[in-house]
Amino acid sequence: MRKIIMTLLVAFGFVLVATAQNRTISGSLKDEKGSPVANVSIIVKGTNSGTSSDPNGKFSLSIPSTAKTLVVTGIGYAS
Repeated sequence: MRKIIMTLLVAFGFVLVATAQNRTISGSLKDEKGSPVANVSIIVKGTNSGTSSDPNGKFSLSIPSTAKTLVVTGIGYAS
């Protein structure tokens, strides 16, 4: 009985690790002159998950570990 309980606890632990695969990234967006870029959209490519930069160009976003590309868009800038 003890072996079964330990096996289930280990298996449950692996499930928790597998489902907790998000990470948080943060950064600061600046233009070519080094000035912060405010109100720019940052979206994980292929999803609806995203955020926008604050007045100082800073952002923070929780993304899945499988995410490879962020799409950054803003008025007056190329994607």
